[in-house]
Amino acid sequence: MTVHCEWGLNGVELLRERVGVIVIVDILSFSTAVDVATARGALVYPFPHERDTHRAEDAAAAVGATLAQSRGDANGSYSLSPASLAGIAPATRLMLPSPNGSRLSLACGDIPVFAGCLRNATALADSVRAFAGGRDIAVIPAGERWPQDDSLRPAIEDWIGAGAIISALDLPCSPEAELARIAFEAARPDIGHLVRNAMSGQELIARGYERDVEMALDLDVSDGAPLLVDGAYRQ
Repeated sequence: MTVHCEWGLNGVELLRERVGVIVIVDILSFSTAVDVATARGALVYPFPHERDTHRAEDAAAAVGATLAQSRGDANGSYSLSPASLAGIAPATRLMLPSPNGSRLSLACGDIPVFAGCLRNATALADSVRAFAGGRDIAVIPAGERWPQDDSLRPAIEDWIGAGAIISALDLPCSPEAELARIAFEAARPDIGHLVRNAMSGQELIARGYERDVEMALDLDVSDGAPLLVDGAYRQ
């Protein structure tokens, strides 16, 4: 039983036939948003195309879900912002577009998929070990996308978040997973400074979403383990 760690969509495609469980780690902000919403009893349906409004509306209508708005257009509505979901009502069905976490969640095929973040790293590890049933585990840092060509932009918050989950799993690791674990343990005393000042953190803070960054930095405050079942993450 070995933990593997590879980046993004290519990592999912490389590992999904080799493992018993996949954990998607998108700290700013998909995985954090999923944990916040499902902890309150909501169902979160990932949708992979953030700007394809018409398809997202159709997909939301098909499952009776409320479509989350873009952060800048939300005006008090639900969005990818974890802060916007802090008061979400139990049993709400939320369609959550995201070009990273949602896209990867839906690329995992029939493999059980969890959404992991700093908030639920230790609690998630317990559920993942049980679900794996002795098979290997894949932890996938989502990363961001470069606007120039839509290629993967590695994101240190996802690398650190993946390392937190891998550390909590406490299982034999591939070299890549071992390096992620070491990165988390080395960064742990200064995670807040590192993530706030990383590119993704700075982008959100500059747009006025500092609270989202702070919520994402709350290590092990959640006992949730959001699992994708019938197209929706739920506790």
